[in-house]
Amino acid sequence: MFTARRKIQKDKDAEPTEFEDSVAQSFFDLENTNQELKSDLKDLFINSAVQIDVSGNRKAVVIHVPYRLRKAFRKVHVRLVRELEKKFSGKDVILISTRRILRPPKKGSAIVRPRSRTLTSVHDAMLEDVVYPAEIVGKRIRYRLDGSKIMKVYLDPKERNNTEYKLETFAGVYRKLSGKDVVFEYPITESA
Repeated sequence: MFTARRKIQKDKDAEPTEFEDSVAQSFFDLENTNQELKSDLKDLFINSAVQIDVSGNRKAVVIHVPYRLRKAFRKVHVRLVRELEKKFSGKDVILISTRRILRPPKKGSAIVRPRSRTLTSVHDAMLEDVVYPAEIVGKRIRYRLDGSKIMKVYLDPKERNNTEYKLETFAGVYRKLSGKDVVFEYPITESA
């Protein structure tokens, strides 16, 4: 049972697609060849993977990981993404935890929906996953006169060197996953 198939576990025993198999194979290869990641990747697996066209000729690989394994993935996130981007040359790799949105309870129902399962909460957490390892330091929502709205997300300037070239990818992936338009920026720091 030491195959790439154990690196992907889909819900309801669905068959993985060809692309998901290739991503699982990449995980398996990294575990067997990369000594510094070997022990960290031993117990980790993914739920699914999709390829998203971001803009022009850029593509992104979005890998969904189980929610309960997100802390383990965060430990090796930077090294893992670097290695996977080498394997999928020219594509940005983004790891996102799988979260579930529950519908609001019916009127008169005694069941209370947890805050972490609301649409707003799941979309906010997804936004943090998309931009990781950078941190979100501020958000602004701008409502236009025609009724449209745009969200500006300010990222921590300390991670600027690592994430600046991915800002377009972040916006495209978040738009595809949530349907919301986002603009990523770095806050302007005033020099004394």
